[in-house]
Amino acid sequence: MHDRTPDWIAAAAGARLLRAVDPTREGSAAAGPRRAVIDSRVVLPGDLFVGLPGTQVDGGRFAAQTLAAGAWGALVHPDHADAAQEAAAGVVLAADDPLLALQQLATAWRRQLAAVVIGITGSTGKTSTKDLVAAMLRAGGRDRLIATSQNFNTEIGLPLTVLGAPPGTDTLVLEKGMRGPGQIAQLTRISEPDVAIITNVGPVHLELLGSVAAVAAAKAELLTSLRPGGTAVIPADEPLLEQYLRDDLQIVRFGPGGDIEDLPGVRLLSEGIELTSAHMRRNALAAAAAVRAAGIEPRGDIEVALSARRGQRERLAGGVIVVDDCYNANPMSMRAALDDLAATAPARRVAVLGDMLELGPDEKRFHSEIGVHARDRGVDVLVVVGERAAYLGAGSNLGNVHAVPDAATAARLVPTLVQDGDTVLIKASRGIGLEVVAEALRAARPGEDVA
Repeated sequence: MHDRTPDWIAAAAGARLLRAVDPTREGSAAAGPRRAVIDSRVVLPGDLFVGLPGTQVDGGRFAAQTLAAGAWGALVHPDHADAAQEAAAGVVLAADDPLLALQQLATAWRRQLAAVVIGITGSTGKTSTKDLVAAMLRAGGRDRLIATSQNFNTEIGLPLTVLGAPPGTDTLVLEKGMRGPGQIAQLTRISEPDVAIITNVGPVHLELLGSVAAVAAAKAELLTSLRPGGTAVIPADEPLLEQYLRDDLQIVRFGPGGDIEDLPGVRLLSEGIELTSAHMRRNALAAAAAVRAAGIEPRGDIEVALSARRGQRERLAGGVIVVDDCYNANPMSMRAALDDLAATAPARRVAVLGDMLELGPDEKRFHSEIGVHARDRGVDVLVVVGERAAYLGAGSNLGNVHAVPDAATAARLVPTLVQDGDTVLIKASRGIGLEVVAEALRAARPGEDVA
């Protein structure tokens, strides 16, 4: 946005421009900001600070502080505008709803960029599919792209991602998270995607949504809000999405029986190691369909930079392989991870599995069924972490099961159980914090090789 004027920023955000700094004056702000930020602690010169009201603290209180630190400007609620103008320099904008203003500004900048926008949602595999799309685009020469980083897939994170795209960006790859009905539709309105991917539909957020059919309806908001002529990429084996398809969309189905069933001649690599798991190959089909809609044909070896804690493999001392997949978990992703463990472990299979959250009244059954799946996939040592995961351990009917109450206890126990040559899967919902188990294994068995 650095080529946009304060007047343009104000109009795009639906805000009132209270102070515009002359960009020709020495020491004043440039014509436009380079990005938008909401955390006053990370503001750098040239940033637009947006003060969002929070449950504990209203970010608008820090506007003057950010302007003093060199921010290009501050966008705040009118209650904080006078204090912001006490700073010696910087643009000051006021909006009754700073979050809405942030979102409107993102939409205006998305239109200004005229980039191809690929939106991605689904019950599992959103982040891996986003990583695959970005990798395929870059391999095809489309390197002026911006993709969602970390967990910036919300009504706040998505507009920040868009506003961080520099002029000349030709592709935006945007993951869209969901906590309830209407949220995917909101993110779709903000980003106006050209291509939409739904990776799958499964039992997630049931505590809030109540049924898998309701999950499908929430995910399908990406389709119902997609512009006419857009491309919808959906699983070939998901009938729950069919009712939400429209005649004015290009429909591409992926997977067995779909329009794209295989990727001959394409190898997916991460840190030089081929990605061969069934769920990663399936995600790659969805990614390839979207990339083709954007004008790129995936070919040859494609290096994928996987996001943290999404199944990375690390080789530790003694040939121990740690599969760090503890960013999130639900019944679908748990099954896929156990399938991958069974297919790739050369020796003992150790699974450290924690609670799967937000599964509603059937959570006991879901956990018990994963225990059965762990047994059927030949898990040798099972460590279950949390009250819900205890049902998983009981359902497994395995002899070598260790139930612990929390991640800290698991971090102390697991290194004592692991033997040379073991493959260790670590997976749970994010709130369980199982990354401490991976860290404990690294400390106990220092190693540097990625497997």
